[in-house]
Amino acid sequence: MHRTIRALLPPLLLLAGCRHLSSELSGDHDPIPPPPPPAVRATFVVTPEALPSPTTFIVYGDMRFTSPTEVEASRPAARQALVARVAAEQPAALFLTGDVPFHGVSEDYQVFREESREWRRQQLRVYPALGNHEFYQCAVPVCLDRWWTAFPELHGRRWYSVALGTRLEALMLDSNAPLTPGSEQREWIEEQLGGLDARVQVVLIVMHHPPLAEPVAVPPGSSSGGPSSSHAVRPNEAALAEYLEPLAGQMSARIVVVSGHIHNYERFERGGVTYLVSGGGGAKPYPVERTPADRYQDPDFPNFHYLRFELRARTLVGEMHRLEVGPDGRAGGFAVRDRFELSLAAR
Repeated sequence: MHRTIRALLPPLLLLAGCRHLSSELSGDHDPIPPPPPPAVRATFVVTPEALPSPTTFIVYGDMRFTSPTEVEASRPAARQALVARVAAEQPAALFLTGDVPFHGVSEDYQVFREESREWRRQQLRVYPALGNHEFYQCAVPVCLDRWWTAFPELHGRRWYSVALGTRLEALMLDSNAPLTPGSEQREWIEEQLGGLDARVQVVLIVMHHPPLAEPVAVPPGSSSGGPSSSHAVRPNEAALAEYLEPLAGQMSARIVVVSGHIHNYERFERGGVTYLVSGGGGAKPYPVERTPADRYQDPDFPNFHYLRFELRARTLVGEMHRLEVGPDGRAGGFAVRDRFELSLAAR
């Protein structure tokens, strides 16, 4: 039967088939590109249908929730004004850069629950990163238990990812743990970015210690062991920047890194990455020595603030909303003191 069919085929058709087979065997054709790696699913996913258009989200940190009687290490009036303002914004998501409590003690977490109850009433999506103060005055396992009690959906995770729709992926890192090549967290980061959904336009990286920052100014009369030395950029976070910047040139998505730890506001562009310092959530303010690399040069101080982002069709708009503080220390209104736009690749 097969011989009969083959005999009936026109000779030219047979010849064409042989040529096609020969071409495949010899490699004289354009190679078929391998399929892209499957997208890595984020730890938490917010569907596009659950998001407003345009999507707004807020990032800030270093609140140091603690007893309102503590007015030096944390400024309760500024802290509470910022919490109320963030609630009024009704963002699609709220990302925290760490140092949520002043210390990792139960009493400070109780103040956090009391002062942020409006966030829970509005059912805001809150995604925090671990800071260093979460590990003060308690052993690491106890500190983590208290952290996970405050944020039970994170239980067992020190770092995680959030897909805010299909266009934004947030990596919430723990800069208390290694970020260097070969570390567990670094391998997780590489896996997340290597398996990024093709529709993602913005990669938001939120962490506590900054990969890029200005030196903290030493107040007159302070020793050299003051905040300037303890708040310098560390090799751990510098290693992450060394990884991200070459990668940024290969990605169509924009990378935005927001950190805290320094109780001020700073903005940099380096190697295709946008770096922001947002540690103005209420902790004792730190003055910084602004270099020309800092895109924010306003000399006003202090900078209690939050960052508001709006994800539009082709741009990401960022604003620094600063709390005005009177000479008597009372919290006033808010004003936009910095604004920038990042163009996004079409999807």
